[in-house]
Amino acid sequence: MTDDVPHSLRSDALDNRERILDAARALFSADGLDVPMREIARRAGVGPATLYRRFPTKQALVAEAFADQLTACRAIVDEGSADPDPWRGLCLVIERICELHARDRGFTQAFLSSFPGAVDAAASREYTVTAVASLAQRAKEAGRLRPDFVLDDLIVILMANQGIHAASAGTQVAASRRFAALAIQALEARPGQAPLPPAVRLASAVQASPR
Repeated sequence: MTDDVPHSLRSDALDNRERILDAARALFSADGLDVPMREIARRAGVGPATLYRRFPTKQALVAEAFADQLTACRAIVDEGSADPDPWRGLCLVIERICELHARDRGFTQAFLSSFPGAVDAAASREYTVTAVASLAQRAKEAGRLRPDFVLDDLIVILMANQGIHAASAGTQVAASRRFAALAIQALEARPGQAPLPPAVRLASAVQASPR
């Protein structure tokens, strides 16, 4: 019996942690990152003290809740960067990242740093931005990406993609795919294109990054 009690406690603690993360993901996805911690605890069926014992700050909870998305984002960028055709690789990155973000509003906010400290910017976001910058430069040199593209344009695309709202997750993803296709067509280099207006910096995700 003595051996069973610690095991049971560990099991309960693990169950609480998973319920908290499931509740946080659902609420962040539906309502963004401004959801109160007490509402997350209520949805998870635990007390606020249990929530704060597992996750002392909302930053810690957000980072853990989006760990899988950050890993997926990095894998997408790695796959696009490995494509010998940089334009095709860049298109893949835009399509897949837009879909990833369409499935989770909160992840877009975290990725764009609208919630300070929500993600490990140095290790995750910066890696993604730097890799996309390199891929975009190669696509420009290949003559496929319009020469006036800057990384801020990717932030604009993600922000616009975040604004898509639909009655169901499937419809939202379908709309995001269409939007990504429209954005890609706008980014492709074509003879006689009119130059774009000056770029505007909208988020810290591209600050101090190559343009």
